[in-house]
Amino acid sequence: MSGSNESLPDMFVLLGFSDNSWIELPLFLILLISYPLAMLGNFFIILICRLDHHLHSPMYFFLTNLSFLDICYTTSIVPQIMFNLGSSKKTITYIGCAIQLYFFHFMGSAECLLLAVMSLDRYVAICKPLHYTLIMNHHICTLLVSIVWLSGLTYAISEVTLTLQLPLCGHNELDHLICEMPVVIKAACGDKSSNEFGLSLVCVFFLAIPLALVIASYVCIGEAVKKIQSSEGRKKAFGTCSSHLIVVLLFYGPAISMYLQPPSSISRDQPKFMALFYGVVTPTLNPFIYTLRNKDVKGAIGNILRRMFRSKRGSISNIK
Repeated sequence: MSGSNESLPDMFVLLGFSDNSWIELPLFLILLISYPLAMLGNFFIILICRLDHHLHSPMYFFLTNLSFLDICYTTSIVPQIMFNLGSSKKTITYIGCAIQLYFFHFMGSAECLLLAVMSLDRYVAICKPLHYTLIMNHHICTLLVSIVWLSGLTYAISEVTLTLQLPLCGHNELDHLICEMPVVIKAACGDKSSNEFGLSLVCVFFLAIPLALVIASYVCIGEAVKKIQSSEGRKKAFGTCSSHLIVVLLFYGPAISMYLQPPSSISRDQPKFMALFYGVVTPTLNPFIYTLRNKDVKGAIGNILRRMFRSKRGSISNIK
């Protein structure tokens, strides 16, 4: 290749766990189980929240958006990882890599902001209960979700586009399972300091600031829960908030360790395990965390199952 094409390979070779190939089969089997679970679990959350009118509230409106994000987020990487794990040629086209970068970072950044919005919702519900329906009305909830999606899209288009402008100087190997921005920056040649600084600066907005808002919200929530005299009320408040807090820790922890440091300082295997964690493990666990620790969701599941059972029993009686 010559001219501008020197830095644009047709294919990227994803090295993955090439030094430890024995990991590939167990990892493929894990993904074979976890990916359908993530899809079914998140589809189930969306379905339950749509079917049960008791869950037509801001909290579950945000939860359905989170589940949809998780479906898209996981789908942007897992099928490609599984295909490469089951193939001797572990490659991805340049166009495929670019598309994966856009989608993965669009969904990931939107999820960072959405988790902060969900903590704000919990803060208003517990600390300002008398004004909750006034503050978190349908218009405000729709506006917040629109800002989340638009911000994620803006970040992905701007930051990924800048990253793709970096010269690769013929390098077509990425030491990763997927195309991820810090790894692509690390593989580029020439001066990358402005890209590294820009990525760190943007990630402060999408990771550090939202996490600070989450922490501040939960400090206020903790103080408010202490003042609730009813043990049942405290238990309910703790139940709904603890589920969200677990999800926040599972998502923000690995993401911060990956993105809030210069790509040149990232160790070789760190990106692979971090991507598997926040791209596969967290979206798979989220539906179980919210259903197993949430009385409203469990009650909605019970109501739907009872209606289905009564409907089926009525159909059998009519046949008889």
